[in-house]
Amino acid sequence: MAGRAFKLENVLSYRREMEKVRTQEFASAQDGLHLANRELERHESVVNQLTQEFMHCQRDIACIDDIRMYADFFARKREDIRQQKEHIVLLDQIVDEKRTDLVEASKDKKVLESLRAKKAEEFRREMAARERNFLDEISIQKKAM
Repeated sequence: MAGRAFKLENVLSYRREMEKVRTQEFASAQDGLHLANRELERHESVVNQLTQEFMHCQRDIACIDDIRMYADFFARKREDIRQQKEHIVLLDQIVDEKRTDLVEASKDKKVLESLRAKKAEEFRREMAARERNFLDEISIQKKAM
């Protein structure tokens, strides 16, 4: 069987390695997206808390500078949220690309594994046929004696 090694074993090993790399890239992209979503939630939570705080102390605010400070902070937070949403859209696209790459790498590997399995089965059948022929030849020779 040493002469019957799978000729594309190196390619199969490469494809397996590529699938591992693509899996890691996909997982990393998903982690980045998850972190970005958490950051967005954090920004929105801060805005909600500050809105509540502003609503409660709105009557007590005596000077326009305090109101301006709140308004500036709200404007900055809205911009942060907008940028974070854009970042999430970009990360979502990257996750989709990484998913597609992973699916392609998996398909490439599975094709070669399937080919390898077919070649192994073909070899087993060939060896079984040879063994049957050999045993048939032995039994014919014994009957002839």
